[in-house]
Amino acid sequence: MVFWSRKEKDSVCGMQVDPKKAAAPIVHMGKTHYFCSPGCKADFAKEPGKYLKVGPKPMAGG
Repeated sequence: MVFWSRKEKDSVCGMQVDPKKAAAPIVHMGKTHYFCSPGCKADFAKEPGKYLKVGPKPMAGG
């Protein structure tokens, strides 16, 4: 029998990470983010806004 676990996207490198095996989780603004390595976690911790989608994207020609 195969059990599938949900994967989370590493916000820094885009790698799919199994939360149960994540090398480095961090909680930011009440949400847990999972990372493939301590290096990705450190990059995120320095500049979370750089890696998170914040607000709507501007419309072309606006």
